[in-house]
Amino acid sequence: MKRALPQAQLTWIGLPETADLVQRYCYIQNWLQFPGYPGIPEAPVSPQKTVSFLAQMQQLNFDLALQMHGSGLMINSFTTLLGAKQTAGFFPVEQPCPDPQWFLAYPEREPEIWRHLRLLEFLGIPLQGDNLEFPIWQTDWHECKAIVSAYELQIRNYVCIHPGASMQTKCWSAQGFAAVADALAAQGFQIVLTGTNAEVGLTQSVARTMQFPSIDLAGQTSLGALAVLLKQSRLLICNDTGISHLAAALQVKSVVLFSDSDPHRWAPLDQKRHRVIQLAASNDTMSRTGCCSVEATLAEARDLLHQEIAYAS
Repeated sequence: MKRALPQAQLTWIGLPETADLVQRYCYIQNWLQFPGYPGIPEAPVSPQKTVSFLAQMQQLNFDLALQMHGSGLMINSFTTLLGAKQTAGFFPVEQPCPDPQWFLAYPEREPEIWRHLRLLEFLGIPLQGDNLEFPIWQTDWHECKAIVSAYELQIRNYVCIHPGASMQTKCWSAQGFAAVADALAAQGFQIVLTGTNAEVGLTQSVARTMQFPSIDLAGQTSLGALAVLLKQSRLLICNDTGISHLAAALQVKSVVLFSDSDPHRWAPLDQKRHRVIQLAASNDTMSRTGCCSVEATLAEARDLLHQEIAYAS
């Protein structure tokens, strides 16, 4: 959008945790916190707060409000109430189209990245490719350098294991991650466990289950330092969660485990650099920790670790 409309001021309306992320991208000038809205579970709803927010937005007189939060079933009315001169976005396939010139039937069979790109394509915005990106700041390198020194990490000889996810149903078992980590540690790789503050208990469980030592950095890295940590690793092994997309943006090899989500929608697009393991659709811990899942994960991990794929810069 910024390439097509260089003079435009782009404003992002999002959840609180996106504020720091948005600051990294020079093409987004403003960030506003989503106030909550009925039917949107990601934020609590306060009618007074939402009404006040919408009144303020209507005073800003936006030229365009672009709805890119799913099919639009619950959020299209919110987007309309922003009061922009023009509103565009998705609409559910089974619902009437609000405006055929500005609304695209939600492309549910596309990967997530291409769902959004299809909308821009539909609106006549020339595409710039489908690669993700994550700008790294100099302060991120300094922060990670201190971590590398403190824990004596061996650059390009450690594997990051990220056992957490945004939802518990997306998580592979601690036993499964520990078994994979032990096998890689036996090959001489350092094992680095990563996670948020809320996931410290999970990484500690993996560490306790392992036979080999590991370095637990859960809760000790900012997003930027985590990006540098990944950049200097040999491999990431994780659930289908945010760090998978971070690795894709940084072109870090990864093995991504899918327990309760659709790989076609959420897996990284580059299937050579990133490998997908579809775990059995079962709540039984043993079936999701069993030797088949561990061996499949290890097979993909070893293949990525022992081959160098040439990519054009």
